[in-house]
Amino acid sequence: MKIYFLSFILAFAMSFVTTPLVKKLAFAIGAIDVPDDKRRIHTKPIPRLGGLAIFAGTMASLLLLLPKSHETIGIILGSLVIVLLGVLDDKYTLSAKVKLVGQIAAALILILSGIRIDWISNPFGSGVIYLKSWVAISLTLLWVVGVTNTINLIDGLDGLAAGIAFISSTSLFIISLLNGRYATAVISIAIAGASLGFLPYNFNPAKIFMGDTGAMFLGFLLSAISIQGAIKSATAIAIVVPVLVLGVPIFDTLFAIIRRILNKRPIMEADRGHLHHRLLDKGLNQKQVVFILYGVSLVLGVSAILISFVSELKSLVILAVSLLFILWGANKIELLRSNKKGTQTR
Repeated sequence: MKIYFLSFILAFAMSFVTTPLVKKLAFAIGAIDVPDDKRRIHTKPIPRLGGLAIFAGTMASLLLLLPKSHETIGIILGSLVIVLLGVLDDKYTLSAKVKLVGQIAAALILILSGIRIDWISNPFGSGVIYLKSWVAISLTLLWVVGVTNTINLIDGLDGLAAGIAFISSTSLFIISLLNGRYATAVISIAIAGASLGFLPYNFNPAKIFMGDTGAMFLGFLLSAISIQGAIKSATAIAIVVPVLVLGVPIFDTLFAIIRRILNKRPIMEADRGHLHHRLLDKGLNQKQVVFILYGVSLVLGVSAILISFVSELKSLVILAVSLLFILWGANKIELLRSNKKGTQTR
């Protein structure tokens, strides 16, 4: 376990130490988030680019602790493309089309390096299902680009994206160990360390944001390691494991897409309909919302870990109990806020 401990500590220390330097850089180049619309929660300009510190911490662990395999090189090169794209967006605000092209390019680098969903477990029986080449490439592109954007979309409150990335990567670390994916485990725990090292500066009240640099980088890496560490597992229900691990950002993104389609709005158009916005509108403060979503992410992550090494029947029971628990919690919050509002009006 020494290498995992070293990976975590190295990533944490590098991220923690470099964040103040990145903050100065953001001010120097004018990469500042100015609250100029109703969606933004903060009321004063905050520097972006915090993702550079997370990138530095994660890459330090990868470069020093992992062998330079095709997959590792693919992850590093793809991450460089994503981070460069994020820095340009944090500084100049790129169009959605330009970012999509960059994300596809980074995903193709992963695919060329050998990281792709070329087989999945059979959810209706034993064994695995091998995918045709064009299906594997298309599915991998969809997964990588999709998850890259989910973290970006949920990055709307101080500490939310960094905390969920920490929980998700820690869950993937344990799942990778269970599946014997040791290189993936090193990367997973490095992401956890880098995210945690950045969190003291990003938690409410935030001194710096990770920006698109950090959000896209975390989403990109989490998509890559979930392919290697979770999707390619022999258990029949393994196909839902990465969806559970990344459940909060994935479901929030899906609901956002459905909401915008029903409202006949562009899919890429920002709005105040995200889960964290809805909780804020119920009267909860930023810290309360963030801790609630941490809790949901933790429940889903633990469920994914348990599902990874129990029988299919037990997996279904765990999945059902987890979803019922989350629904129960949502109902309790709704009742609590309704009772509080009723008390205030009397």
